[in-house]
Amino acid sequence: MKIIEISPLVRRITADNGGVFTGGGTNTYLVGHQEITVIDPGPASPEHVENIAKICGEDIKQILVTHTHNDHSPGAKLLHQRTAAPIMGMYPLHKEMQDPTFKTKKELKHGDEINEAEYTLKVIHTPGHASNHLCFLLEEEKLIFTGDHIMDGSTVVIAPPDGNMKQYIDSLELLKEIDLKYIAPGHGNVLENPHSVVDWIVGHRMYREKKVIDSITEASKATIDELIYSVYDDVDKNLYGIAKYSLEAHLNKLIEEDRVLKDQDNYYWKG
Repeated sequence: MKIIEISPLVRRITADNGGVFTGGGTNTYLVGHQEITVIDPGPASPEHVENIAKICGEDIKQILVTHTHNDHSPGAKLLHQRTAAPIMGMYPLHKEMQDPTFKTKKELKHGDEINEAEYTLKVIHTPGHASNHLCFLLEEEKLIFTGDHIMDGSTVVIAPPDGNMKQYIDSLELLKEIDLKYIAPGHGNVLENPHSVVDWIVGHRMYREKKVIDSITEASKATIDELIYSVYDDVDKNLYGIAKYSLEAHLNKLIEEDRVLKDQDNYYWKG
């Protein structure tokens, strides 16, 4: 167990669940010292949950969940059973690929605040990676916990139907309206220059969208299986199964914007 102090108010402990989707593992953040808020207790790992409980003792005030994917929220039920601390988060619109054990005492919404003597956490609804994705702003340090909205070292997968590319881009732009100094992602290390990070991600998504448009217009019509080779020609083919989720999300965005038509499995450029 390794505890990293990332600021005067925040400590980080990382679950041992590294992999393709999770990088080095899911970060759990402990905010405060007397009345501790646990953010994202991670997978259903008894060892990780026990480590959290040992660090915090009897001082856990609440458990917050950024979203209900299986690498972020199942630990909440175990930690609640261990400590009786209430779970707070938002329910997803779709059940596919979600944590079925998630139950919240209070369903959070955009603009809610969690006020403790040491700190204030503001709730920011950031749908895109998931319909129920929340970020939490630590106002005293201008530090934002981004879950899977922003990761260190890679872009996130947007998997329909719960993932939505248009909402994801809009949610990224929303962060640029907030005075921020640091990003504490759900995977990887703390990121500085948050607005520059957001600009890079949006730029990358727009680059990928242009490749989608170019590929469809060149082919006149194409399926996802056909488009993947030209849109993701700069990506290892072993990752194409994952990339197809985000490709579908890009296509759905273009359909929402009335620029692409879909007929059965074929996509057509409308302009």
